Amino acid sequence: MVEKDRNRYWRLEYMNTWFITGSSSGIGAGIAQAALELGDNVVVMARKVESLDQFVKKYPTRVLALPLELTDRTSIYAAVEQANARFGGIDILVNNAGHGYRAAVEEGESKNVAEIFQTNFFGAVELIKLILPQMREKHSGAIINISSIAAVSSGVGSGYYASTKAALELLSDALYQEVSPLGIKVMVVEPGAFRTRFYDDSLKGTQIKIADYAQTAGTRRKENIVNLHNQQGDPIKAGKVIVETIGKKDYPRTLLLGSDAVRFVRNQLQMKLEEITQWNKVSNSTDFDS
Repeated sequence: MVEKDRNRYWRLEYMNTWFITGSSSGIGAGIAQAALELGDNVVVMARKVESLDQFVKKYPTRVLALPLELTDRTSIYAAVEQANARFGGIDILVNNAGHGYRAAVEEGESKNVAEIFQTNFFGAVELIKLILPQMREKHSGAIINISSIAAVSSGVGSGYYASTKAALELLSDALYQEVSPLGIKVMVVEPGAFRTRFYDDSLKGTQIKIADYAQTAGTRRKENIVNLHNQQGDPIKAGKVIVETIGKKDYPRTLLLGSDAVRFVRNQLQMKLEEITQWNKVSNSTDFDS
């Protein structure tokens, strides 16, 4: 990447270091590839570190591959320490790692529900809190939280997964207001359907099967999902768009990815506005009489 191209992006007059969780495949791998093509350092992480060899072999001097288990604080702390030791700090945190969980609300298993919240939400929070002090010291940096259109409206059987993403988005709202005056960027990404291995490798399901939910949440159980790998979204293009967008001075607080995501969110917001209008009189009736 020549210097004139680097200057198109925010604070790329020097080499940045990216810290990307869940980067062995899908959108996480797309982000890593785009950042490496830009000439930056990248810390790539996955539960199985050997799944990251594609990056290590191609960019041995600018890639640090680490195992990461977001349910283990020791693993989280070790990853941050090793990244700091190798590259001298972290400029851009990407919370991408996570998995799905299919269950009707009543069918949710306490252990598995706690685990998905730890992986998708609390693990991300832990990383934010660990890395923010160095960003505050420099008065620069960026935090990118990969969410989902499920955070806007959950489908049946996806209530727990959607809740983790909604929690991450609301936390990001507060975080943006707290750290943007300090020169730190915060961006949420809401992808639609992308051609990844999410349904193959990253979707878990309940073992509790209640017959009354057979025609609702039951139709979307893990065992009923077949990944045809025909989704419209391209994870490589997504990675490039994310890297380019966070580099802009005028960046969105929430970035939708995919034409399906744009249609879905527009429809959900329109329905919400129509409901507000329909019930406007009732909603306003609770004010004190003037």
